Amino acid sequence: MPSDLHSLRQDIRENRRSASSEIEQSIAVAQSPVCAHALLDSSFDQARHEAASAPASSPLAGLAVSIKDLFDIAGQTTAAGSLVLARSPVAKHDAPAVARLRAAGAALIGRSNMTEFAFSGVGINPHYGTPANAAMQDTPRIPGGSSSGAAITVATGAAHVGLGSDTGGSIRIPAALNGIVGFKSTARLVPTDGALPLSTTLDTVCAMTRSVRDALLVHEILADRKVSRTTARLSDYKLAVAETLMLDDIEPAVAKAFEGALARLRQAGAQITEIPLRELAELSPMQANGSFSPAESYHWHRQLIDQQGQRYDPRVLARIMRGASMSATDYIELIHARANWIDRMNRQLHPFDAVLSPTVPLLAPPIADLAPGEGLDAAKDAALDQNFFRVNALLLRNPSAINMLDGCAISIPCQPEGEAPVGLMLWHGALHDDTLLNLALQVEQALTA
Repeated sequence: MPSDLHSLRQDIRENRRSASSEIEQSIAVAQSPVCAHALLDSSFDQARHEAASAPASSPLAGLAVSIKDLFDIAGQTTAAGSLVLARSPVAKHDAPAVARLRAAGAALIGRSNMTEFAFSGVGINPHYGTPANAAMQDTPRIPGGSSSGAAITVATGAAHVGLGSDTGGSIRIPAALNGIVGFKSTARLVPTDGALPLSTTLDTVCAMTRSVRDALLVHEILADRKVSRTTARLSDYKLAVAETLMLDDIEPAVAKAFEGALARLRQAGAQITEIPLRELAELSPMQANGSFSPAESYHWHRQLIDQQGQRYDPRVLARIMRGASMSATDYIELIHARANWIDRMNRQLHPFDAVLSPTVPLLAPPIADLAPGEGLDAAKDAALDQNFFRVNALLLRNPSAINMLDGCAISIPCQPEGEAPVGLMLWHGALHDDTLLNLALQVEQALTA
């Protein structure tokens, strides 16, 4: 994997490399076949200018950053991976997250591909093509979504930071499947202004990087705050493994990598306790009458659907339309049920500093097994759709629990060297971000020692 941002920034500050030469390398990767479909629009000349003018002392030092097509960039159209918004007026201002990255010395190389309107964990986009997984090149495999292009730019070296969003796992899923780091902060810490919404209740603005230390730095930029650092050792933390839900239907390769990671952490001194955490089993029944993402996305999209519904990805449209049948009573009851569930979950989690789970229970499947059908064979098309929604549900299951918790989580690669990427997710409730990031630094070190 390419060097992380910290290493390159240090080289730039000590005149061993230049931001201008680094941006040329990033552009070359972005234009290569490994990044096919990763960017929907490029801004290479602008990135060259930003790299040349960024102070070497700035946090991002003129290094490449990709921006998910969900975010406003002044003078550009925010299409959110759709045809529906492709001819919308350009944005007048940068989204706050984009503005903060610019101010920190980012060189913006382009708008990254995504699942249309961010409504899938698979990462397929039938309108603009699907970027192939960067880590598993035996056959074209899904990148994970919805921040698909962002993950590919970071994993290949086209960008050092991939700005994205996470409503049910859209940062952590592609991070896990591509072998990089994805940090989902507590949602309230980073403004969502200027980002096209999926669920105003669950949306989180965050990013993917190549290391935990980079994730910590980028979170400080996006949240405009300093992370409180600690001298605590790995053995000082109390960790839990949730037995309910998180380990269900786990593929053998993922189970092997996860158990191997737990063993290495225990060897490094970690205290790990298995707990039932049966409250996780309540998530599905709680949302039996509807969930936040369909209801809130339908509210946003309903007029566009009336005017241009035929231009939507049918699979995305089907998920949005589930919100049309959710009553106000069901929505309000879900709000109250969630608040009660969060309170009970936090009481269960209080004795622990973090919970450890597989980020997702499966390896990245081939794109061909999930791509939309061509309309020539109804039975085959129906089977593809059925498999797509099955895989999508599995990918979203573990990470979406933390969005419902209003919590924070980070996905770190945990597979043995040379094997397919598997993500280890560290997570907790709201505002445990600093503890989680400090812990993640030591977990990463223990797993790579």
